[in-house]
Amino acid sequence: MIDFKDYPSLERVMKFFLQISEIPRESGNREPIARYLKSFADERGLWCSVDGEHNVIIKKPATAGYGSAPTVILQGHTDMVLAENGECPHDPRVAGVMVYRDGDLLRAVGTTLGGDDGVALAYALAILDGDAECHPEIEALFTSDEEIGLLGAAGLDASELCGRMLINIDSDIEGIFTVGCAGGVRCDIRLPLDKCECRGREYTVRLDGLLGGHSGMEIDKGRENAIKLIAEAAAEVVKSTGALVSDIRGGCADNAIAASASVSLVSESDLTAEIDFAFTALCDKYRPRESGIAYSVSVGEAHGALSAESAAALLSLIGEVRSGVIKMSEEIKGLPETSENLGILTVADGAATLSLSVRSAKGSEKALAVAALRALADKYGATVDEHGAYPAWEYRSDSPLCELMCRVYEEEYGKSPEVVTIHAGLECGVISEKIEGLDCVSIGPDNFDIHTTEERLSLSSVSRVYEYLKKLLRAAGELKR
Repeated sequence: MIDFKDYPSLERVMKFFLQISEIPRESGNREPIARYLKSFADERGLWCSVDGEHNVIIKKPATAGYGSAPTVILQGHTDMVLAENGECPHDPRVAGVMVYRDGDLLRAVGTTLGGDDGVALAYALAILDGDAECHPEIEALFTSDEEIGLLGAAGLDASELCGRMLINIDSDIEGIFTVGCAGGVRCDIRLPLDKCECRGREYTVRLDGLLGGHSGMEIDKGRENAIKLIAEAAAEVVKSTGALVSDIRGGCADNAIAASASVSLVSESDLTAEIDFAFTALCDKYRPRESGIAYSVSVGEAHGALSAESAAALLSLIGEVRSGVIKMSEEIKGLPETSENLGILTVADGAATLSLSVRSAKGSEKALAVAALRALADKYGATVDEHGAYPAWEYRSDSPLCELMCRVYEEEYGKSPEVVTIHAGLECGVISEKIEGLDCVSIGPDNFDIHTTEERLSLSSVSRVYEYLKKLLRAAGELKR
């Protein structure tokens, strides 16, 4: 059991965080965490609703004397991006993630931690469990499948929610209040592939150690994409040796910058020297920005391959797909306006699928980016499927919630928070379309390198933000409807 005695205010928060961590909740696996939340509410006699999308709403009445205050919605998402590096001793899809403490930081063994967005769940559950002395009526909204297109929020029936002030706890830098974000859409490019018979040995090259990261928060940080890089090196080997490609894959989520990828090459000749030459040159080329980049090779028997024409088309398509910032904002210095991220590549059932996340603060620019993808797909005889579209969350200058939150923050911290709009997608825009007049602000504690196996959650920051959140609820309880 992890000891948190030096953070006594976090006893309940961390109890729930550790319980949540033991529940497999990779995007798409919605039922186990929804069952846990329903059981939590039932055990405490709290009103609870679970919809067909496995969104969960739990309501807690106001404490005595605060019943006339406006209802506050606390909101976070139940799913997590599950990235792995092979070091976890068990299957995290069965037994959850293995959390450990490293000084002020929480980490996970061999996987993403799930602080995004497990910390929101833990905060809300601790408050619902009675850890806040004074608060207005609280509606805790736990949405599903945020990481794969804000799907739970999109399918939410908001008629059961009374609140018009929503605190989203899905930001990852303490002291930054987010009041607007980009919209986005997921695009899957499907390229049909032909196969051929082959003889020889199969050389599987794995590229690892890249930084990766969140495709909204880190897309402008110059981080390389493992799928793009492995296709670059594989093309060099194919060109110099005539080798065939039997498989190529990489990435774990369309909204995560791919940190690893693999390619399998088939030849009757020994490819060892050519592979070492191409991949050593690749690592040397990108190591200034990606200090951990490395490759490994394993050899086995060949059991078929893609035709030379199909492999050439696939490697060329990967090379042409944009993955990074397309356009920077002209209004806000340093903020990406439009971007694409090639997050997942798979080869199966006679086709390659390239899954991308397209983001933009402007609907017209998002449409142009998707149109460019369709034109590129047409060039190669591929198709594009759009899904999981979500709107931009537009900045609201007259936000009473933001004013209240800034005032309480200044009282608590002795300084003003930074109020920003961001390139990453948040559920506030989707939920705002469902609830007229909804006032939203997103906050959170320091959580580093989310969507990677280096994800780390700062305990001291979690503690400070939790104390702030409880004071904020007390202040909200003193407002009048």
